[in-house]
Amino acid sequence: MRHDKLQQQLQLLLLLTENRTFTVEMLCKKLGLQKRNLYYYLDFFKGAEFKLEKHNGIYTISRDSKFISRLAETVKFTEDEAVMMKRLLDDADKNNVIVQGLRRKLTRFYDLDIIDSDEIRQREAANVSKLYDAMKFNLQVTLKDYSSPHSHTTGDRFVEPFMFLNGNRDIRAYEISTGMNKTYRVARMQDVVVHNTTWEHRYSHKQIYIDVFNFASDTLTPVTLRLDQLSHNVLIEEYPRTEHDMKADGDGFWLYNAYVCSMLGIGRFVLGLLDHVQIIDSLELSQYIKDKLAEFQKISL
Repeated sequence: MRHDKLQQQLQLLLLLTENRTFTVEMLCKKLGLQKRNLYYYLDFFKGAEFKLEKHNGIYTISRDSKFISRLAETVKFTEDEAVMMKRLLDDADKNNVIVQGLRRKLTRFYDLDIIDSDEIRQREAANVSKLYDAMKFNLQVTLKDYSSPHSHTTGDRFVEPFMFLNGNRDIRAYEISTGMNKTYRVARMQDVVVHNTTWEHRYSHKQIYIDVFNFASDTLTPVTLRLDQLSHNVLIEEYPRTEHDMKADGDGFWLYNAYVCSMLGIGRFVLGLLDHVQIIDSLELSQYIKDKLAEFQKISL
């Protein structure tokens, strides 16, 4: 019994260190916990050198918590080591599964596209720090000389930032001039100016989620799949974070329970392995697969 509780606590720690989407209700459902037990664990973490933060009802454990910082020091690469790893991987066979896995793991903690540039790295780090302070104290900011790939323009954006995305590479913010919630890439900001004015449109802030398939949406849809050993292995190899949502279901079978933003990512996976995947619970996904198969049949005739 004590081992079960310890397993739940460890699973909760893992979820909270990467949490950007799961509410208290979602965490309870995923871990099979009652709310009072979840809050008990959260209180325990607070007193155990874990920096617990809450934003828009989403709990997360900061990576600068003392415990995590001490643990990370024993396993993380220095920036020089990360640069060397990047160069070695660039010269390696990009089709090699091990090389692909190493790149995915490094990308979780380092931006491999900019890590060679000290100037860019320092600018982005400074901007992330300013944005973090602005979100912490609910302050408005100006994104200076933001380069937009959609409008092909560069200009200032006056916004209320309220959420980091994609490993702090993007932010979710409310743009005051348009009255719209948008996602901005930190790399496209030349500077961030933090103002002394507090948020004026808090109730217009609309959170966005990013699922493990890298699709974004302001809503989440639950799905449950039953996978055989082949589809289980393929899914974890292509999307390592899905392993946290797997549960053994008999000899050689697994249940995958998750929330997704779009049927496109998970639908692509199911369509590629139809004989090895069973949709247990998701009317949306079942309908998506039926529609795609019907479209393919029309094209084939």
